[in-house]
Amino acid sequence: MRERRIREIQQEFERRQSMQENDHGQFTEITNEKEFMNITTKEKYVVGHFFHEDFRRCKIMDTHLQKLCEKHYQTRFIKINVSNCPFLVEKLAVRVLPCVMAWVNGYAQTKIVGFDDLGGTDGFSTAVLELKLTNAGVLKKKEENTPQVKGSIFQSHTNESDDDYD
Repeated sequence: MRERRIREIQQEFERRQSMQENDHGQFTEITNEKEFMNITTKEKYVVGHFFHEDFRRCKIMDTHLQKLCEKHYQTRFIKINVSNCPFLVEKLAVRVLPCVMAWVNGYAQTKIVGFDDLGGTDGFSTAVLELKLTNAGVLKKKEENTPQVKGSIFQSHTNESDDDYD
């Protein structure tokens, strides 16, 4: 059992190390459309933010996505300036900024336009965005590793005996 757990830890370490080499856990700015398209089609989970540097709301979205990328290591978080990607802006019908899209295995799952779906205010919670992306299937919930103990409702889990038959 101990050896199995050590192997699991080693495999998880190697997986995280390879993901880190591919910029997982970081909020990366992509400068050209081709690279953006390659990432969204090759990575399993991708969140992409279309932004403009002069828009205050885009900077607000950046802070929330930065928090999420550190928390959800299995998802790749990227952003691209809309002035660098006119083809994508046209094809994906990006009309309002900020615009966040999520892809799973290269297929678009959701499109968050502005802050309307996040409460309609600049002061929305990161948890609201996280829930929206989790429901889209691009973020995975943390699994709790609590062992399930099966037994009868009449069994006691303590070693003490309350029998009066001693």
